[in-house]
Order: sequence, then C-alpha cells, then structure tokens
Amino acid sequence: MTKRYFGTDGIRGAVGESPITPDFMLKLGWASGRVFARNAGSSGHCTVIIGKDTRVSGYMFESALEAGLVAAGVDVKLLGPMPTPAVALMTVSHNAEAGIVISASHNPFYDNGIKFFSASGTKLADEVEHAIEEELEKTLTTVSSADIGKVLRVTDAAGRYIEYCKSTVPRKFSLRGLKIAVDCAHGATYHIAPSVLSELGADVIPIGVKPDGFNINEGVGSTDMARLAQLVIEHKADVGIAYDGDGDRVLFVDQNGEIIDGDELLYIIARDRLARGKSDAGVVGTLMSNLGLERALKDEGLQFVRAQVGDRYVKELMETHGWSLGGESSGHIICSYVTTTGDGIVASLQVLAALRGSGMDLATLRSGMTKYPQTMINVRVSGRVVLADHPDLGPAVQAVEQQLGDRGRVLLRPSGTEPLVRVMIEGDDAAEVESLCRSLADEVKKILG
Repeated sequence: MTKRYFGTDGIRGAVGESPITPDFMLKLGWASGRVFARNAGSSGHCTVIIGKDTRVSGYMFESALEAGLVAAGVDVKLLGPMPTPAVALMTVSHNAEAGIVISASHNPFYDNGIKFFSASGTKLADEVEHAIEEELEKTLTTVSSADIGKVLRVTDAAGRYIEYCKSTVPRKFSLRGLKIAVDCAHGATYHIAPSVLSELGADVIPIGVKPDGFNINEGVGSTDMARLAQLVIEHKADVGIAYDGDGDRVLFVDQNGEIIDGDELLYIIARDRLARGKSDAGVVGTLMSNLGLERALKDEGLQFVRAQVGDRYVKELMETHGWSLGGESSGHIICSYVTTTGDGIVASLQVLAALRGSGMDLATLRSGMTKYPQTMINVRVSGRVVLADHPDLGPAVQAVEQQLGDRGRVLLRPSGTEPLVRVMIEGDDAAEVESLCRSLADEVKKILG
C-alpha cells in the first residue's frame, strides 16, 4: 500500500505547508496515540517520549503533538532538545510505547518533520505507519476527562545519554592526547557531543554549539564541512568530527583536512572489529554505497549487501542476515552491537576506538579503501515521483549502462524526504562519470518535465 504521509524517514517538509502544520501535528499526535494505546494492550497505560532538535518550529509542533496525544489518553514525557538516537534510547529505558522526534535532520531551519520509534527503539513497521494514516482519516475525539493523558518533563535526559554514549566503548578507553575539532551543526548534539569527548579525555575544539533556532545546519555540520576542515588544519587537530542537525549521522575530517564519508567509516569500523575477532560475516550498505567499499570489504573476506536507501531498510537487512554493522554514505551508521538505531556520537566513538587501537593516524587508517569516482545530481521535481510511471527513463539509463559495461553502475531513485530524483553514476574514470551523469540528469529533467 502507498503511504500518503510517511516517507523513508518519517514525515518531512516545509514548515507551514501541508502536512507540516500545527493542525496536522495535533491530528497526528491523536492518531498515533490511538494506535500506540491499542498496541499497549491490556496494561491500560501508554507513554510516548517526545524529543526535538533546535529549530524554532519545534516548540510549536511539540505543543501540538502533546495536545493530540493526551487527547487520545496517552501520557507524554518531554525530553527537550536531544539527538534522535537519544530519543530511541529513552523510549526503551522509560518503557514507553513509542518515541517521537521533531526534526528535519540535515535540512535548513525552515523545514521540519516527525520521526517515530517503536517500544524497542527501532523505526516503526510499515503496518504501524499504515494504521496511523488510517486513524488520520477519522474525526478527532477526546477521551473522557478522567482518561486524559499527563505530561512530564524529563530533566536528566542529557546526562543519562552522555553516560550511555561513554558506555559503548571499553571501560578504560581514553582519548587523552587527542585533539578533536567537533562540529555540532547548531543542532541536537550541541550540549552532548563535546561533553562525551572531553569526559573521555580529548582536547575538544567545538563549533556549531550555539543554536538560536534559525542557524541549524547553516554553514556547519556534516552537510557543510569546509569550516571544520579549516579548523583541523589551523589547530593541528588529529581529527575533525561533524554531526548533522539531529545527531544520527557523522562524518570525519582527517589530520590533512580531507573528508571521510560514511562508506570509509564503515570500512574502518568493520576492519577494526575483524582485527579484534568480533566481526560478523558481512556488512550492509545501500544502493548509494561506493563500489570501493564493497571491493575493500571483500578483500578482507567480508560479504557486502545493498539495501534500499534509508536506515530502516539497512536495519531490516542487517537483521535478515544476522549482522551487526551497516550504514549509508551520508554517515548514518548502525552499530547494533551497542545500539538500536543510527547514532552519530556512538559511531564516532567506534571510529575513535579503531584509531586508538590501530596506532595509525586517520589518513593511514582510511587508505585501505579506494573510492571509485562517483557523481550525483539532484533533479528537482514538482512532487512525489514513481519512476515506473515513466517508461522513457529505461532506455536513457540503459544507454549509459551499456557505455560503462562492468566498469561502473547507474542509479536513479526518488528522494524519500525531498521533491528530488537522485541521478548517480559511478565508475573508474572520473571525467567520464561526470559527463555521463550530467547527460543523464538532463534527460531525466526532460522526461519528468
């Protein structure tokens, strides 16, 4: 069944435009509350956790969701600004039926969205999202006054999450002697990541830690790393770490100011686990993962499989194969041996542990993987696109595939969070890859209007 509101990572869009409006959020809180209360079963008690990033519209949507949930008879616990994975953690530790994150991740402040977590700290199953959408079609009603939900603000959430992050590395693990530049994107990690790193002994140089509601992801964070790279060079830091607005993604900068993406971070973590005898048989990536990652892992004797783009699909395939490591090029990395969802801070600690254990610098540690040249162009479209509805795309893609042969690959996919079709080509010749990608993107624009 096609979902009306839910994309690959919740519901997202421009604030003030449907469905990212206060009235919709009120109804969404009520509809999801009814579904979660049913799932709670005979216990007669249902609690939902709400966290948010630092964008100004979060206050408005937090209040609307809260009102809808309590109208459905659900208790609410408010965390305030917290990273997305912290909400997943708190959902489990508070025995809540679900967690809700108000965030548009790496998008600008004028966007916002909603992500949900199940009672086990994972993304909602498709059937639960369908059930919520069914409830959204009904008329909002309020439970009796005696059954209205209560609201509690959790005051120790940040401290608890900091301690949890530190617990994901060995007890005597230390970052003493390391100088780390860290960029929190003026987002949800601003009061968490610097504390985690400094409490583990690092000399921390922080930027992007002064959110004002409007500056989230603006010239900072994992989507704009030029300032961080410059900071690493200026301060002669050992590494730079960049998180996105809601803290579920991480990218690194090595000591030379070179960006290290999610594929390379996966390789570093996988190789370290293999060296310590803790590795599974393989790693899960996505359709966007660089061919160099696949070949580097195979050289290490590890299998590699590709999921659809989206962390929920990565996690599903990890569970199918019984593997505990997977992720995306964007830096959304799932280390399920220590956490339930993509966690930027936890993933960064796994990389730092590999760095410490290897005795190498980060530039050397990444050198075992050679990335294939890859070009991606985003083609903006007017709304949600189903590629199968446009048969003319097939011959255009096939022509490029024939030219590349076994030297590369082509991928077309609609974004699950934005009105875009992503055109990606990968191969062994950078100039050819760029030329073919531009030509194919032009054809996609023509065909999709």
